[in-house]
Amino acid sequence: MTGGHPELVRLAEVMHQLRQGCPWDAAQTHESLVHYLIEETLEVVEAVESGDDEHLVEELGDLLLQVYFHAEIAAETGRFDLEAVAAGISDKLVARHPYVFTDAAVPEDLNASWERAKAVEKGRASVLEGIPERMSALSRAHKVLSRASSHGLELQLPEASERLDSAAELGASLLALVARAQELGIDPEQAARVAVRGLEQQVRELEAGL
Repeated sequence: MTGGHPELVRLAEVMHQLRQGCPWDAAQTHESLVHYLIEETLEVVEAVESGDDEHLVEELGDLLLQVYFHAEIAAETGRFDLEAVAAGISDKLVARHPYVFTDAAVPEDLNASWERAKAVEKGRASVLEGIPERMSALSRAHKVLSRASSHGLELQLPEASERLDSAAELGASLLALVARAQELGIDPEQAARVAVRGLEQQVRELEAGL
């Protein structure tokens, strides 16, 4: 890796040495690192929501390490390297933002423009393609609604019910709330996390008073 970013070069060199000299690092594979990648991503989310910059810098570093780790593993067998990863995302960003890198007009709906460009680029036949199966139900519903809206699909959505006597009624009401969140530009997963953290704070306060 070349360029004017010495700490990024240093991290690549440190990762290379770890793969050569540390038995644990040397034994890791793409598959064995998956749960660490998920864990580090969730810790970044927590750091963002905490508003603590020092914490965020640390957790972003842990997440960045995962990118370098996977690239180093692949480079060892000549499949791809860190330069290829960086080149790929740079090319993608330039291609999907013609209004930034050319004289093209700025689209009225930036999200829809991004999704359409992505669908063409990847040759997707359905708006559902590419949505991770491992997403939580709330996040997946939000993504499906967002994708459908960006492609002009008018879905028949349930309305929130005041009567919740079954799992089906509860599910329909939750979906209606996700649809409302999508309309408002709110991430329902994050909103739920904030509400749960408020609940946890109440628990802590009550426990402190015992």
